[in-house]
Amino acid sequence: MSVLTARLTTTWAWHPSSRPRPMGDALRAKIFFITLAVDDLGRSVAFYRDGLGWPTEGIVGQEFHDQITGADGTIAFFNLDGGLLLGLYERTNLAKDASLPPGPPSSTEFSLGVPAVSQAEVDELLRQVEAAGGTLTAPAHMRPFGVYSGYFADPDGHLFEIAWNSNE
Repeated sequence: MSVLTARLTTTWAWHPSSRPRPMGDALRAKIFFITLAVDDLGRSVAFYRDGLGWPTEGIVGQEFHDQITGADGTIAFFNLDGGLLLGLYERTNLAKDASLPPGPPSSTEFSLGVPAVSQAEVDELLRQVEAAGGTLTAPAHMRPFGVYSGYFADPDGHLFEIAWNSNE
């Protein structure tokens, strides 16, 4: 049972018969990139690339400017396992790109999960994150549903959970 499964087993999403049927074609249940709004693109790239060791080609797209929204194309992408991309985009440009007013940053709206293979690896990864400049927000401990995890925030306050599922 995954962390997500353990947390969502009581929600309607896990009971297909209770889900509403989409009208027309269903939207594919697939996400291929996640974009995080950041205040300082260079600082954030350094945190993920140099501090966490995540692969990237660095900051790209400086030559692009959207004439309709006013957003610059300057962005950085990190290649994650399974083909998922993590994008870092300056907060003001993400707001412009989505045609929304800029809002205050909030780290309590969602978290991103990073898998670990053991309790010891959770502890080691949290030490690595802290050494890289991340902020530990919740110490690692065994959750009631059998998952050992701890939380950290990146330099822009985005919340991550490093987790090992002892049930697997």
